[in-house]
Amino acid sequence: MAKYTSLAAIQDDVRSGALTCEALVQHYLERIEATRDLNIYLEVYGEEALQRARQLDAEGPQAAGALFGLVLSHKDVICYAEHRVQGASQILQDFTSPYSATALQRLLDEGAIVIGRTNCDEFAMGSDNSHSAFGPTHNAANRDYVPGGSSGASAVSVQADTCLVALGSDTGGSVRQPAAFCGVYGFKPTYGRISRYGLLAYGSSFDQIGILAHSVADIARVLRYAAGPDAYDATSSTAEVPAYDQQLTTTSKKIAYFPAAFDHPDLDPEIKRMNQEFVERLQMAGHTVEAVDFAYLDYIIPAYYVLTTAEASSNLSRYDGIRFGHRSADADSLLDTYRKSRTEGFGPEVKRRIMLGTFVLSAGYYDAYYAKAQKVRRLIYERTRAILQEYDFILMPAAPGTAWKLGDKQEDPTAMYLADIFTVQANMAGIPALALPLGTHANGLPVGIQLMADRLQEHELFSFVTGLEHE
Repeated sequence: MAKYTSLAAIQDDVRSGALTCEALVQHYLERIEATRDLNIYLEVYGEEALQRARQLDAEGPQAAGALFGLVLSHKDVICYAEHRVQGASQILQDFTSPYSATALQRLLDEGAIVIGRTNCDEFAMGSDNSHSAFGPTHNAANRDYVPGGSSGASAVSVQADTCLVALGSDTGGSVRQPAAFCGVYGFKPTYGRISRYGLLAYGSSFDQIGILAHSVADIARVLRYAAGPDAYDATSSTAEVPAYDQQLTTTSKKIAYFPAAFDHPDLDPEIKRMNQEFVERLQMAGHTVEAVDFAYLDYIIPAYYVLTTAEASSNLSRYDGIRFGHRSADADSLLDTYRKSRTEGFGPEVKRRIMLGTFVLSAGYYDAYYAKAQKVRRLIYERTRAILQEYDFILMPAAPGTAWKLGDKQEDPTAMYLADIFTVQANMAGIPALALPLGTHANGLPVGIQLMADRLQEHELFSFVTGLEHE
């Protein structure tokens, strides 16, 4: 079977009789089997997905829902009723979710088929998908390299043609950076645009379910049905959800970029050249692209990691061997149960972030670190929103370099944290951002670039990038 890169093509072939949902699922299952060495999936719902496909084929396209033929994977931090969810961690070994994440359920209601849950950095804490209790995921472009993280396996599931679309989570670039590393599209919506109900929490004021796909059109279509207010999530937006996948047209736009990012000393020279060529392409297409000062770039990562580790230390306190998660068999007291259960259940990166978060929230250090980081976040938010009052979009590199070799940053967590320098701003400001493929580096690995828009301006972002695709 030829590789499908759009839902529209799948649905056209199903309607014409050239394809069935069952045959499509069978194709993806064969691709999953052929790519097992990449360690993409923690669990494959093979027979269940085939039964669902047969049901949809029997109902026919008219009755199956707007997303019939959409085969998707979900990151192992997104709950699916009566299926296991572990956050790629031993502390949730064999835990079965009693409910589905709102976003996932809404897609199921429109005829989507879930094919499996994908690997990730433990509790979404990492930038290369090597911090999993189940081993690293490999980049399909070169299996000696990482796919990015923490939604690295979600990106590879699309890259390796094991599904059409993947749901991941984006706390500081965890969808966009792996999308860039794997040569696919990765999207993070406005904070609250997609309900967080059913998403295992890492940093609650940053986390968003994101979408990875081969095209902007498919991301727009999935968002249309996944988005919207949710009574189970008080932070979900009550704003009307547009038909994102319709009327994707564009006019000339005004785009800002930061010299501090494009001239950053850590930015790979070839990626810098590719970014500059992209700017020239935009200008030749009639768009205005201007340099804008942004003085806070070097403060984003420190503030982000202070705030997210603080939230993580609070969110992960529930996994204590009593309420949730693994309980040590060697504990002989309540305190021992807490200590040994968490020591045995959590991996080293999660422990590191819990310790950092506990420290910055502790008496004597709260004002020096956490309170100051909140002030920095406010400055970043206000400056970002001010720029987006004058410009339609902000253009940024997606990452300082291409994917690195497996194990290269294992001994230096700070180097891994700095890989998020260009993606974290969107999460700090709560704005939508889209990573799009830019081409291939001389080393043979994919390169991406990203665009950020103002709050709830996803439709403008999709329209603009769709226009670029058709030029």
